Amino acid sequence: MNMKRGFVLLVLLAGLFAFISFRPVEKKITVTERQLQVPVLKYKKNNPVFQVRVNVNGSSDPLTALEFSAEGTTQLKDIKKVRLFYAGSDGDEKWLDKSPDTAPLAELDKAEKKIVFPLEHQLQPGDNFFWLSYELSDNAGLQNFVAASCRKISLRSGSEIVFKKKSNFRQRIGVAVRKHNDDGVHTYRIPGLTTTNKGTLLAIYDVRRESARDLQGNIDIGVSRSTDGGNTWEPMRIAIDMKQWGGLGEKFNGVSDACILVDRNSGTIYIAGLWMYGVINEDGKWIEGLNDESKDWNHQWRNKGSQPGFDVKQTSQFLLVKSTDDGKTWSEPVNLTKMCKKESWWLWAPAPGHGITLRDGTLVFPTQGRDENGGSFSNITYSKDGGKTWKTSNRASAESTTENMAVELSDGAIMLNMRANRNRTDTSATNGRAVAVTYDLGETWTRHPTSFSALREPTCMGSIHRHDIPGKGKKSVLVFSNPDSKTARDHMTIKASLDDGKTWPQQYQVLLDELKSRGYSCLTSVDERTIGILYESSQADMVFQRLPIEEILGARVRSKE
Repeated sequence: MNMKRGFVLLVLLAGLFAFISFRPVEKKITVTERQLQVPVLKYKKNNPVFQVRVNVNGSSDPLTALEFSAEGTTQLKDIKKVRLFYAGSDGDEKWLDKSPDTAPLAELDKAEKKIVFPLEHQLQPGDNFFWLSYELSDNAGLQNFVAASCRKISLRSGSEIVFKKKSNFRQRIGVAVRKHNDDGVHTYRIPGLTTTNKGTLLAIYDVRRESARDLQGNIDIGVSRSTDGGNTWEPMRIAIDMKQWGGLGEKFNGVSDACILVDRNSGTIYIAGLWMYGVINEDGKWIEGLNDESKDWNHQWRNKGSQPGFDVKQTSQFLLVKSTDDGKTWSEPVNLTKMCKKESWWLWAPAPGHGITLRDGTLVFPTQGRDENGGSFSNITYSKDGGKTWKTSNRASAESTTENMAVELSDGAIMLNMRANRNRTDTSATNGRAVAVTYDLGETWTRHPTSFSALREPTCMGSIHRHDIPGKGKKSVLVFSNPDSKTARDHMTIKASLDDGKTWPQQYQVLLDELKSRGYSCLTSVDERTIGILYESSQADMVFQRLPIEEILGARVRSKE
């Protein structure tokens, strides 16, 4: 009897052993990768190029090595340093910016095609995020790319996770022209960009010294110059600063929303900016008794923050400065408010970006305002006498529109491309930029066939620019930039049209930055074969990048989607 029981027990134990031996081993570690189409910037210490997510189910051996590849990078010498960061369970794509003082797990002084980080790092249960970061050389080429891919993860047990699939994903190099807290300034906003007759790039922007908030505030208009096609930028200059004026401090004498224009005939450069003196409250009354301790605030586009009339206590003021030395120094401001604004309008203001010189020599600023009822409109302001006098046109659209930019078409017409307020709630097929055309300097306007259909927007400033391609026939291309979305200011994209804006084919589109940002941008021709863009990026306040026009028309760099 006992022998029989023993035999049965042995059979049961053998069965249990077999069950345990042949049961599939539970998978403890899963690894996923992520790459972002964002610019990798010169003058920024850490740039995200690759994310590795290691998920641990239970416990795991320590990680002993992470191996990456920089294969696909145009020139390895463009990469000054390579760093590996551990972000814990935080996979946020802006983790590097939120944690600027975090020490890296490891750092290499140069990049090789094979990048190996020996480690002794204990993985935690759940998600473990690692970020690979590049710091670029100051001499990195602006038309070059960087690349990264994960090749192998090694554990102390000797087991390895090997990635055999090669990635063709590359990121474009750019320049952080202005970053948060540069020169002690809180925020830089509202880009404008142009190329002077001497080939100098001039970048302009709001210098928002104390906060990111719009007017009213301590805000000046800054200028950065580049004489080498955007590779390097001179220290910031200030073009418009009303300082302490009229008994009020700088926080109540802000200037914002600048637009830059080069007179192609004389070489003179103009910057227009909007000045707000004091505060007009929500009832339309200028507040008396303001001082440096006052917390009063309003904005020219909110409620009754700017009103009919010409006086500084009635309405925001349109200022104009000029430079005759290629943007090195700037004149005292001239106030054009009485010359051009209709007294009944609540507001007349520059539209940010750049203006144009027509083929016949007429100077054209894109402008915007609020009519006699406070409703918003877009129009142009032009000079036929080299900037001595200016005239403002009729509104370009019956729709509620604001920030806009102008471009001259091949037949001499002016096309105005406008931000439309109805797109705040319209995400249907009728979402799109408002577009109008004039043949008589804005006396009359015609709605363009692409209006509210061709160029989607999340209600944001956009840029349009005409680029002339050299050669027989001198063909023109229209280039356009904005966040390519109906709902959010993300996916900053450049698009091109070969038929004066009638179509914007998908194959002529280049994605620059897929993440959310403030979303404003401005385009220029760096030279005959190159487009430059200054924009508010997810990676820095003001980012400059340059692209060969052939690449835009070939659209070799695309979204991962």
